[in-house]
Amino acid sequence: MAKSPLHLRDPYGAMIAKPTISLSGPSDRPLSDLRFVVKDLFDVAGVPTAAGSPDWPETRPLPQVHAVIVSELLDAGATLIGKSITDEISLGILGENKFDGTPQNPTCPGRVPGGSSAGSAVAVAGDYCDFALGTDTGGSVRVPASFCGIYGIRPTQGRLDLSGMVPQAPSSDTAGWFSRSAKTLARVSQILYKADIPERLPKRLLIAHDAFASSDDTVQAALAPKLKRLSELFDEVTEVDMAPDGLVQWSKAQRTIQPTEGWKTFSKWIDQHNPRMSYTVARNLFLASQISQSDLDAAQLVKQQAITRMKTLLPYGTLLCLPTTPFCAPKVGLPVHQTDHLRTQISVLCCHGGLTGVPQVSIPGGTVGEDHAPVGLSIVAGHNYDTDLLAVALALESKHV
Repeated sequence: MAKSPLHLRDPYGAMIAKPTISLSGPSDRPLSDLRFVVKDLFDVAGVPTAAGSPDWPETRPLPQVHAVIVSELLDAGATLIGKSITDEISLGILGENKFDGTPQNPTCPGRVPGGSSAGSAVAVAGDYCDFALGTDTGGSVRVPASFCGIYGIRPTQGRLDLSGMVPQAPSSDTAGWFSRSAKTLARVSQILYKADIPERLPKRLLIAHDAFASSDDTVQAALAPKLKRLSELFDEVTEVDMAPDGLVQWSKAQRTIQPTEGWKTFSKWIDQHNPRMSYTVARNLFLASQISQSDLDAAQLVKQQAITRMKTLLPYGTLLCLPTTPFCAPKVGLPVHQTDHLRTQISVLCCHGGLTGVPQVSIPGGTVGEDHAPVGLSIVAGHNYDTDLLAVALALESKHV
C-alpha cells in the first residue's frame, strides 16, 4: 500500500529524482523493518521505467503492475523508497550515465561506483536503505559491490522470475541484490529463494589461481587476510585453475554472446525510435550488430565447455573463491580508450557468471591504496547451491572478520 512520501536525502546522486515513491507491505512480515530501492530496470506500478535512457520511457507504456521480485519483497513487508540510477539501458560496467549522472562512490570519492547497478550499490553503501535490487548480466551486481565495499549476490541464472525487468542478454540476465551485512543479504535471499539458509557449511574450498593471477598485486595483498579466514571455515582447501584453456577465452566468448543478445534486444527499438545515446553505448551496439554467425557459434562452443568445467569443479559441498574485480574502482572521468581496456580486464574475472550461470556472492574483502578503495572477495557455488554461499558469508560475518 502507499504511504506518505518519505523525504529521501540523496547526497551521492544515486536516485532517480522523480517521482517520489513510498510503498510498503504488511507490518507483520519478515522484512517489515527493512527499506529498499530498486534499479530503474524493474517495473513499479504507475511509475515510468526509464532504464537509464531519456527515450526508453517515452516509447513504452506506463507499468500497471510491479515486477514479480518487487511484489515479493513488498509482500514480505519491506518498504520501497525509490528507484536508482543505472547505466544507460544497462550497457555499462563502471556506473557512468551521460543523462542521469554518475552516482558518487561513498567509500572513495573521485572513483566510479561500478555499474550498471550503480545507484543501487551507492544507495546501500551510502546508508539510504537496508538493501537494494540490481541486475547482473556481465558483472553488474558483483562489480559495484566490490568497488563500493558491500555485499552483492548474483543468483543462479534462471532461478528467479524476471517478469517486469528490462532484459539485456536473456541467457545471462539475472536479478541480484546488495546489503551492508551478510545477515540482511540472507534475510532478503530467504524471501526471494523461498528457502532457508543451511546450518551445515560446505567442506571444500577451491582457490582460483588463474583468477588471482589476473588481478593486481595490490588486490591480492589486500584480500590475503580475508582469504585466510575464509579458508579456515573449510576442511579442505585446494588451488585450481578455473579455466584451464584460459579465462581470456571465456571472456572473449561472453563478450561475443552478451553483445549479440543485447543487439537483438534493443535493435527494433533503435530502428523505430532512433533514441538518444552516449557515444560508447551507440558504438558498442553497432559493433555488436557486426558480430558474425561463425564467431557466435565458436563462442557458444566455449560456453558449453565452460559450463561443463564449472559443473565438474563445483559439486555439492564445494565452493570456489576469486577476486571479484582485478582492481579497485577507477577514477571518474577517464578517457574512452582507458575505460575500454578496464572493461575488458573486468570481464576476465566476471565472465563466468553470465557464461555459465553459476551463483556468486561478493564479500567486502579489503582496501587498496591511500584512499582505502574497497575490493571484494567472491565465493562461487554450483548451480542452485546459492544458499550455501549465504551460509559461508554468515559464518564469516559471525567471526567478525
